[in-house]
Amino acid sequence: MEAVQRIAERLRAVPIDGVFASPLGRALTSARAFAADLGLTVVTVEELTEIDHGAMAGLRAEEIEATFPGALSRRAADKYGWRFPDGESYADGDTRAAAALRVIAARGSDRPLVVSHEMIGRMLLRNLLDLSPADALAYRHPHDVIYRVDVTAKTLSEIRA
Repeated sequence: MEAVQRIAERLRAVPIDGVFASPLGRALTSARAFAADLGLTVVTVEELTEIDHGAMAGLRAEEIEATFPGALSRRAADKYGWRFPDGESYADGDTRAAAALRVIAARGSDRPLVVSHEMIGRMLLRNLLDLSPADALAYRHPHDVIYRVDVTAKTLSEIRA
């Protein structure tokens, strides 16, 4: 939680008019801390949940290979389109990310803080910055970083703890 408090301090200088979050675990907990610090409330957006790992959720690489032989190499060959067994692909997440952004826009927030997860976060950036899937998949999302996106200029800057 220390990183969350440091980020919250830095966010005070950023004009934010709404806080939107995945309803899951750490994302929602962090969003609530940010919102409380900013005097705002959190709006949960189902579409911001992490990409569903389906039957592979919680498995380590060696367990995946034993249970789903060859799946990791198939995923590496088409990371965007490959779907987790009983789960989602990045392409599915991309569709949800676009829907999440429509939900947020419909709430009338001009400067929202969106708190989600690493995989769906890549697809949010893809939609906001008009990135190719490959470019979006190259982003990493450290837990101590908030990305500030200027959708007009199509730029990205970091707010670090």
